[in-house]
Amino acid sequence: MKTTIKNNHIWLNYHHLYYFMVVAMEGSISAASKKLSIGQSALSIQLKQFEDSISIKLFERAKKKLIITENGMIALDYAKEVFKIGSEMLETLHDHHSISKLHVQIGTLDTIPKHLTLQVAEAMISNKNCTITLLEGKGDELLRELALHKIDLLITNELPLVGSGQIYTKKIARLPLLVLGSKKFLSLKKNFPLSLDGKPFIVPTMDNKVRHEIEHFFKLNAIKPDIIAESQDVMLQKLMALKGHGMIVIPEFAAKEYLLKKELFTIGKLDNIFEELFLVAASRKIENPVAISIMKNFKIKGA
Repeated sequence: MKTTIKNNHIWLNYHHLYYFMVVAMEGSISAASKKLSIGQSALSIQLKQFEDSISIKLFERAKKKLIITENGMIALDYAKEVFKIGSEMLETLHDHHSISKLHVQIGTLDTIPKHLTLQVAEAMISNKNCTITLLEGKGDELLRELALHKIDLLITNELPLVGSGQIYTKKIARLPLLVLGSKKFLSLKKNFPLSLDGKPFIVPTMDNKVRHEIEHFFKLNAIKPDIIAESQDVMLQKLMALKGHGMIVIPEFAAKEYLLKKELFTIGKLDNIFEELFLVAASRKIENPVAISIMKNFKIKGA
């Protein structure tokens, strides 16, 4: 069966696309040839013909090993989506009612409160017949994954740069930042914020936007805190604060349960300083309807 389409004067052969996908997933010509029941030399020729036809190098060849290129990774993501949709089409046409669940991949900064990530995940599960994958990482790394369509949505506290590609953002929160501490720090409420001078703090690392807001606040008020620890993990910051090691600066939303239990207390509020949270999606030819729905309708509860 010869299946081709013409797109911008390039003929895409679906047999070749499928062979490429299997080679990329199996990791070698020999493994792919066994799976496809095709001779290695014939498969190598067809793979080379596919690269030549699209004028893109999909693999680097070194010492009889195939190393997929960045363009190859992009092609692989699209190939998986193409054949997944093809399978769903056949199921629909044959009146099968067990169409696979939609899958959504969510990337989130490791500094984002877990309460928020949980709310996004629950909104997806409750509204759509879908499965989700949750991934944590750094901002630049996750933005790159979003641009390559390896994740569908990004939860971040930083607006991507204008040159980051065709992306869409939605602000989902603008949260005031509070200084929180255990009971032993309650006396510092008096004469706040000057009372914070020289006192112990657990703060985010310097790659976190909130850290810069905190530093700016301290500088404006001529406060020199005793930074005893830095952590990317908000949960770890809260645990250290619960133990009384120092104070933390986070939104009320991220520590509400501890405030209600009177395990942490509000020492003061950072005037006119906020943490903003965003959902980010990238433009793509095959849109994920669950991701689109979340971008349009999601609202934080209890913030």
